[in-house]
Amino acid sequence: MKLYMKFFAMNFKSKMQYKVSFIFLVIGRFIVTFGMILTIFFMFQRYNTVGGFTFEEILLCSSVINMSFAIAECFARGFDIFDRMVRNSEFDRIMVRPRNEIFQILAGQIEFARLGGLLQGIAILIYVVQSGNIIWTFDKIFTLIIMVISGTVVFSSLFLIYAAICFFTLEGLEFMNVFLYGGRDFGHYPYVIYGNYILKFFTFIVPLALFQYYPLLYVLGRTTNKFYMFTPFFGILFIIPAYMLWRFGVSKYKSNGS
Repeated sequence: MKLYMKFFAMNFKSKMQYKVSFIFLVIGRFIVTFGMILTIFFMFQRYNTVGGFTFEEILLCSSVINMSFAIAECFARGFDIFDRMVRNSEFDRIMVRPRNEIFQILAGQIEFARLGGLLQGIAILIYVVQSGNIIWTFDKIFTLIIMVISGTVVFSSLFLIYAAICFFTLEGLEFMNVFLYGGRDFGHYPYVIYGNYILKFFTFIVPLALFQYYPLLYVLGRTTNKFYMFTPFFGILFIIPAYMLWRFGVSKYKSNGS
């Protein structure tokens, strides 16, 4: 952790060499993700509920997705551009170093500007809390925190899977963006509104619903079943098959030369 914090400080210091550019990048990320919020706002100018969920409830769902994805995109950014490292044989340098490969990729690329989405998610959450439509108790606050942590792990796992596939294709496969960016965009609304098949897919195949939909029901008071509080922990387990695929990819890696 001490070594990672040194990399963290170096990455942050390098970004601060161009402060104005960095600030505009953060603002840009804030504005880009704000477009979806405007879509939700205009929709509720016409409809009172969407799939039985109110405006504030949808915003809470959107807030969790924005915060989770922004944190994952910031700290797992190295896996999102991993195909370049494979094509250029930059991964060779990582392989001969004494540190773990995942650690080096995480530490080597931290995209702080992506945290603009996190700031927007926090702003939306503050609005939802102040609206007074949800009675916040300790267990609901705990559930909300675990939702964001689990979401960060699930999205980071998807980035890791994306990188692992590059060992075999040398190029990033665009279909993964359906789960990454598509999962984020769909996740601004509870997955149940897209139908039962979509909900099952995002529960048992790509477990986005485990941190987004089921615990949301508990936070909103739509269920008193304590099991829904802990579904985000099952989502965290998604890192295990993602890591196994990564290790398999590393074992099959062959340099392209340079």
